[in-house]
Amino acid sequence: MTSGRRVALLAAVLAMSPVAGAAEFKSALAAAISYDSPSAQGRKLAIILAGTPVEVIVGLDRWMKVRDVTGSINWVERRLLSDRRTVLVNVDRLVVRSEASTAAPPSFEAERNVVLELIEGPRFGWIKVRHQDGDTGYARAVEVWGL
Repeated sequence: MTSGRRVALLAAVLAMSPVAGAAEFKSALAAAISYDSPSAQGRKLAIILAGTPVEVIVGLDRWMKVRDVTGSINWVERRLLSDRRTVLVNVDRLVVRSEASTAAPPSFEAERNVVLELIEGPRFGWIKVRHQDGDTGYARAVEVWGL
């Protein structure tokens, strides 16, 4: 095998690896103000609602640069973010099923922008989630944001 083919094979294997490109996500502990800079004196940009997941870009001392579901990149105080994993429904109507199968009966439904607790990470395209009411079930990973 030529070195070029080895490099291409290695790149393909890494691209399929669950670690390759893995993002770090956190969720807001309570409503949190996002800023345009890592300072409370910065311009206030938005409010991140409690439980909402954000992708961590970089952390600095007391601040974290994060990306939200819209793609906006802002700064949030580190103390306002939790390691608790949540996902945000990004389809108009998400059918959460009793098993990880489209043939399984529905457990509950959730509308766009509903926050669900992530119980189990992606496996064969499905995740296990919990609604704030306590209902649990399996959702297709492509129908949520925050993984």
